Amino acid sequence: MSSRFKLDPFVIALALTVVAAVIWPYPGVSGGVLHADKAASYGVAFIFVLYGLSLAPEHLWKSAGRWRVHLVVQFSTFALFPVVVLAAHPLLVRVMPPEMVAGFFFLAALPSTVSSSVAMTSLARGNVPVAIFNASISSLIGVFVTPLLMAWYMHATGTQMDLQGVIIKLVLLVMLPVGIGQLLRPLLAQFMNRHKKAARLADRAVILMIVYNSFCDSVVGGVWSKHDPRLIAEMLAGVVILFFVVYGLVAVICRLVGFNRMDRVAVLFCSSKKSLATGLPMARVIFGSQAELSLIIAPVMLFHFIQLVIVSFIAGHMAAQVDHEEAKAARSGEAPRLAEQGRGSKM
Repeated sequence: MSSRFKLDPFVIALALTVVAAVIWPYPGVSGGVLHADKAASYGVAFIFVLYGLSLAPEHLWKSAGRWRVHLVVQFSTFALFPVVVLAAHPLLVRVMPPEMVAGFFFLAALPSTVSSSVAMTSLARGNVPVAIFNASISSLIGVFVTPLLMAWYMHATGTQMDLQGVIIKLVLLVMLPVGIGQLLRPLLAQFMNRHKKAARLADRAVILMIVYNSFCDSVVGGVWSKHDPRLIAEMLAGVVILFFVVYGLVAVICRLVGFNRMDRVAVLFCSSKKSLATGLPMARVIFGSQAELSLIIAPVMLFHFIQLVIVSFIAGHMAAQVDHEEAKAARSGEAPRLAEQGRGSKM
C-alpha cells in the first residue's frame, strides 16, 4: 500500500510558498514589485479557460442518469459538510480567531475537487464516469451555492456580504471563462491534450501566486504574530477530524442507500474532498484582499494536504483489495466479486 503513495509535489510547493512569504513578504504584497495580486487576479480567469478546454462533455454525460449517486454526492458536499462544521462551531469559536472559524465554514461550503477525485477513484477501481460528472458539476453548482451559504453564515455571525455582487463576479470569473473554454474546445482540444503538463503547471502557478500574495499581506499586516503557535496544531486537528467525520458519515449513507462498490468509491472520494483551485479564487472575491485572508484560506490549504495524504492511502488500500480478490479469483477460476464491472445500484 505504501508503494502506491506519492507525495504530490504541489503540496511541497504550497509549503515552500508560505515559507517564502514569511521570509520575503514585501515583494509579494498587494501593490508590491511583483504585482502578485494582479497576476493572481488575471491568472484565475486563465485557469478556468483551461478548465473549460479540458472538460469533455462526452465523458461528463456518461453517468448523468445515476441521479441517486449524484444526489448523495452533492448533498454531502454542500449540506453535510456545513452541518458538521456548524455542530462544531461552539468549540471552534472558543479556540480559534473568528476569521479562521469563518475559514472552516468556507471550506465546508466549497465544491469538490476535480482532478484528484477522478484520479483517486480510478486508482481505487471506482466508477470514474460518476466521479467526473459529480466533481465537474460540483464546481459549477458551487458558483451559486457557496456564496449563498457564506452570505447566510456571515449574516448569522454579524457581518454582511454583497451576495448579488459576489455571484456576478463569480459568474464572470468562473462560468464565463469555462464557457469560453468550451467554445474554443473544438479548435484547441488536441493542443490541450498535447500540453496537459504545461496547462497543469500554469494552473498551479496561479494558485501559488494567490497563496503567496495572501500570506505576504498577512505577514506584513502582523496577522499571524497576534496568535499563539498552537493555533496551527488546533487547525490541523480540526481539519483531520472534519475529514474523518464526513468520510464516515458518507460511508454510512452509501451502505444505507445500497450503492455497489464502484459507485461507493466514487461517492466517498468526491464527497469528502474540497477544491483548493476553486476555493482560493472564490475567497478573494468573497472576502477581498484583506490581511486576514490568510487566516481564512489556511484551513482550505491544510485540508487540501490532509485529503491528498489520507485519500491516497485509502485508495491504495482499496486497489490492493481488488488486486488480491482478482488474483484469488484467477486461481480459482471464478469471476472477481469486487470488480462489479459497471453494474450499479438500480435507479
